Amino acid sequence: MIPDRLPRITEDDAEELRHFIRDYVALSGCDGVVIGQSGGIDSAVVTKLAVDALGADHVHTIFMPSEVTPECDYVSTESMAKLWGTGYEVLSISEPVRSMEALLGGDLSRLDRGNIAARCRMTILYSRAKVMNRIVLGTTNQSELMMGYFTKFGDGACDALPLVNIYKTNVRQLAKIIGVPDDIIAKPPTAGLWEGQTDEEEMGITYLLLDHILYGFEQDRTDREIALAVGLPVENVQGLRKRVESMKHKRSLAFRPGRYL
Repeated sequence: MIPDRLPRITEDDAEELRHFIRDYVALSGCDGVVIGQSGGIDSAVVTKLAVDALGADHVHTIFMPSEVTPECDYVSTESMAKLWGTGYEVLSISEPVRSMEALLGGDLSRLDRGNIAARCRMTILYSRAKVMNRIVLGTTNQSELMMGYFTKFGDGACDALPLVNIYKTNVRQLAKIIGVPDDIIAKPPTAGLWEGQTDEEEMGITYLLLDHILYGFEQDRTDREIALAVGLPVENVQGLRKRVESMKHKRSLAFRPGRYL
């Protein structure tokens, strides 16, 4: 049993995020936001926070399925748009992904194809945001950011990240507070990059366990202290710390002479 050491999310936290979105949009001089809606919890939470902060007329969601997107995601994205009154589009990325794969040629890995899909979606979001005079809200949470579990200049590309300081476990708490449907909260987390892909299976660890380890890093606890708290060999914790350190390049702009992390 993992001790519950993570900070609890409250309505005050939700209100602070609404203020962040409202203030950032006002500062940008734009008319609203564009969000890539996947049917998962992170994009649902960001969409609902934006609706609360700006009003539904200023929130436009885009669902960008590929050939491996399950039918349930079509249903859930449309139902959320109807529930919250946001703008909603379905733009398939199947053809542009196939074109890019043909252009690049060679023996592309499953990960290569997933990165192409993520960058195609980023291109669509920024194109729509430009036309509509809006900013792109990202949906990456703190767990994904620390682990580098996103595509650089793909789903990692955005103008603002409301969930950047919130672990995946806490995103679920936030979802309940702001009124995200229970069926969305219960869905297994997936980036939807290939058929049957799930976050936890790919990373080889549950978010609950991962988040307690990452929070231990944030609190400057030693690897041995964290290992004892979560019941893992210290070598596993050390391996995760090395991965977090190695992902610095994904959490920053391009390196330049005289500028280092």
